Amino acid sequence: MQGIVKQFPGVRALDGVDLDVRPGEVHCLLGQNGAGKSTLIKVLAGAHQPDEGQITWDGAPVTLGDPQAAMSLGIATIYQELDLVAGLTVADNVFLGREQSRLGLTRPAEANRAAGALLARLGHPEIRATAEVGSLSAAQQQMVSMARALSQDARLIVMDEPSAVLDSEEVDHLFQVIRDLTATGVAVVYISHRLEEIREVGDRITVLKDGRTVATGLPAASTSTRDVITLMTGRTIEYVFPPRRELPDPTAAPLLEVEGLALAGSFGGVSFTVRPGEVLGLAGLVGSGRSEILETVYGARRATAGTVRVAGRRLRAGDVAGAVGAGVGLAPEERKSQGLLLGEPIYRNITISSLGRFARGGFLSGSAEKQAARDQAEALDLRPVDVAREVRTLSGGNQQKVVLARWLLRDCKVLLLDEPTRGVDVGARSEIYALIRALADRGVAVVVVSSEIPEVLGLADHVLVVADGAIVASSPAEALDEHRVLDLVMQGAVMQGAASTAGAAREGDAA
Repeated sequence: MQGIVKQFPGVRALDGVDLDVRPGEVHCLLGQNGAGKSTLIKVLAGAHQPDEGQITWDGAPVTLGDPQAAMSLGIATIYQELDLVAGLTVADNVFLGREQSRLGLTRPAEANRAAGALLARLGHPEIRATAEVGSLSAAQQQMVSMARALSQDARLIVMDEPSAVLDSEEVDHLFQVIRDLTATGVAVVYISHRLEEIREVGDRITVLKDGRTVATGLPAASTSTRDVITLMTGRTIEYVFPPRRELPDPTAAPLLEVEGLALAGSFGGVSFTVRPGEVLGLAGLVGSGRSEILETVYGARRATAGTVRVAGRRLRAGDVAGAVGAGVGLAPEERKSQGLLLGEPIYRNITISSLGRFARGGFLSGSAEKQAARDQAEALDLRPVDVAREVRTLSGGNQQKVVLARWLLRDCKVLLLDEPTRGVDVGARSEIYALIRALADRGVAVVVVSSEIPEVLGLADHVLVVADGAIVASSPAEALDEHRVLDLVMQGAVMQGAASTAGAAREGDAA
């Protein structure tokens, strides 16, 4: 790809981008949210047409007029926002548009066998080819999307944040699949915000900033994290967490009390407390029950046992409105499908949980809504600060800021954050980390779920390790390191002697 330019109304998304990919290599494409990565791969996939520039395939210029043209050349794309059809089966999604047929008749049994073989190759034979895709977890849906790419006999596979919903074991298997593919000459364009992955799986790096190529062909193994971040941001960002402050008063009454909480089929016997100003981290594998715990505390799932109290007030199971009224806010893992109204403006997404305060005689005051949202947007350095824009036009990091702004406006007492930096670039991560710490300093009780163990340890005051739907360890964050947490997460073993006296005094302490 040479000199690729793509303009949208008022935005020059790509401004002369260059990218060359060799057979059998993993070429890592890096850049902040909004740098142009997604637009570039959509041009490569035939979903967008470039305004200028040239694409060459096997030495000959080509025009990728639509996705079918790209697929016919052997270009397959796995998008971060999965493009699966929820109502169809796994096999139907894998072969969508390329159905197994003979004499004009589809052959579902043959498609099921082929889909099952592809999923087994990816290390997930437990995913049934006849299962409805909408019933699968996010990680399982990611595997279905990968199976579809493999089914196309692709020569170039573009993977946009493929590890975002995978646990560490699944990531290791993904990397082995990538190595197997590149060994046969298949090329991979790999996009990730996890810089440690780039060194493990990548061969060369191209960095985009503001729609331009600022570096290309860098060796992945020897290019330092500092250099990559400087190229991505145009400035040096220390990829560190805000400095720790004194721990919250251990004698203070808890803001959030969870006792014996259970959700049939997901988790059971979960107990913990969070005091004002405390950040509690939940570490565990995808599917361990972490997200379900947060959603049950919030009332999005109806608990089958146990109690949740906020400031001493018991919440009714399965009552989201009651939880919000008591001061509980949730930033869900899937912000686009669960946390945002993508077709609505930014201001409405910020005010949606506080509409009562903007009502005048039974009517909403749009000007008051916009001003309140604008104040929050400016405080969080939302870019751009045009609250009338549709929220779908924002980058991932800025969309996450909108979700956080909603609960800041609501002035919540308890904030539940599920994967708060998923798909967020390093610059926005630093800002979100600082915001979480600032909220705790204001007395908010914060619970953070993250698949990235350094993030849990860097943000949290206290850490719970979740495995197979149970809390297997509880300890102050400073008493843990990444290797210890990984051991606990992978083995589900009960930690011995890691909890301090303060941790042992905590209700539900499993140490």
